[in-house]
Amino acid sequence: MIAAAVAGLLAGYGIAIPVGAVGAYLVAVTARTGWRTGAAAALGVATADGLYAVLAVAGGSVLVPLLTPVTTPLRWVSAAVLLFLAARAAHSALRAHRSGTLASRDDGSPGPGPLRAYLTFLGITLLNPMTVIYFAALVLATGPDTPTTPATRLVFVLAALLASASWQLLLATGGTLLSRTLTGPRGRLATTLASSALIAVLAVRLVG
Repeated sequence: MIAAAVAGLLAGYGIAIPVGAVGAYLVAVTARTGWRTGAAAALGVATADGLYAVLAVAGGSVLVPLLTPVTTPLRWVSAAVLLFLAARAAHSALRAHRSGTLASRDDGSPGPGPLRAYLTFLGITLLNPMTVIYFAALVLATGPDTPTTPATRLVFVLAALLASASWQLLLATGGTLLSRTLTGPRGRLATTLASSALIAVLAVRLVG
């Protein structure tokens, strides 16, 4: 049980800690909309990681060959979605800045509400089949510590989910602190435009 928990924690942090386009977008969304929306978005990412961990322990050796051929098309789709979201965020921020309504709100503009944020980040993360391949590779490489019983598999998945959720919530907290630091409209506009540019660059690197 302990070995499965440790393996799950390491796997969860291993996939979560490298901050890519999704992580940058999470920070940007939280900075614009507040902690509630950012936390919902973070849990969306963690849910996708947890689902992929379930798939990996349930049949990773079978799924990897099936998913490998579609990784490139799904990367392109993921990059396109992220580019669209970055462009929309920049456009909304510019429009709100011109009208003098750029603000940080938990329910509003320019950004999604908690439920929409959760579903958006769940969808973006699910578009990355490399996550399940990563988990499957770790599960298959653990040798005698491989989670084979229902109990150890459950522990592995829950530990991976906890690790991912804790890291994503930490990123959301960073977005909240950023929001409080840059309280003026110009600061918020600059942050949104900078984050949109960063997200676009990271999205392009997904397919580069």
